[in-house]
Amino acid sequence: MFGISEIAIILIVAILVLGAKRLPDLARSAGKSARILKAEAKAMKESQGAEGEAGAPRVIRGEAVDRQDSGDSKTDMGQSPGRT
Repeated sequence: MFGISEIAIILIVAILVLGAKRLPDLARSAGKSARILKAEAKAMKESQGAEGEAGAPRVIRGEAVDRQDSGDSKTDMGQSPGRT
């Protein structure tokens, strides 16, 4: 992926752009963010495992509605055919 020379160049540019004083704070906040993301992903996997299979789609059952096509656009919009 990246070699040692590419990583060194990226670090040098980061130090020049951000400054040596802000770099440890940036690394610390990136580590905290990674830890939070990992914990949330683990919690999501555990909650899906408790509900059933993680990969299975949920089916929401509803009421079936029969539509009769009469050709009148007003009936398709939920209005009765007698109204104008």
